[in-house]
Amino acid sequence: MVPLVHDLSGETVLVFGGGPVGARKARRFARETRTVVVSPEFADREFGESELVRAAPEPDDVADWVERFDPVLVVAATNDSDVNDAVVAAAQARGVLVNRADESGDRDAGSVVVPATVDDGTVSVAVTTGGASPALSKYLRERIEAELDGAGAMADLTADLRTELKESGRPPAERRAAIRAVVRDPAVWKALRSADANPRREAARVITEQRGNS
Repeated sequence: MVPLVHDLSGETVLVFGGGPVGARKARRFARETRTVVVSPEFADREFGESELVRAAPEPDDVADWVERFDPVLVVAATNDSDVNDAVVAAAQARGVLVNRADESGDRDAGSVVVPATVDDGTVSVAVTTGGASPALSKYLRERIEAELDGAGAMADLTADLRTELKESGRPPAERRAAIRAVVRDPAVWKALRSADANPRREAARVITEQRGNS
């Protein structure tokens, strides 16, 4: 499998299954998409901004549901393997991506694994074991969360600095070295994580020092 980042803004994701797994998948996708969850019952869990449709599709009905909502991605998260089989078949027939939650390991072409994700502003880190061990993915995500604190602010800061350095006429090699120095400086990170510090001033110091040493 090849990890990709896909902007699903404005698209529809169709989730079959209203249990804990379906709820978790729905919450993840509902941040960016129109997410529709189809299930005869819904777990006492948060589904985000998802649309909940109370229905119990039989395997022969699944293709009609997929055609009705025309999703970019379908999630099979029911506790009925026959329904999940039908979800996969319907998605493949329409050339739609599919995530099957009740299987791990080998997957068909076009299948998707939803990774454990840590977000900090514009920075996202995804961890996946290819579906083999969701528990390990979750554990690693928790380990990464603390390390990622301030990364979004660093991304915003260095984006501004790149623009300013380019407009100042600095050579490309010098600009790259300056940004690398800022990203690797502990004082800049500390300032980004503190409400009382000035990260831009620290970054300016690093850039001045880097230029003096080059």
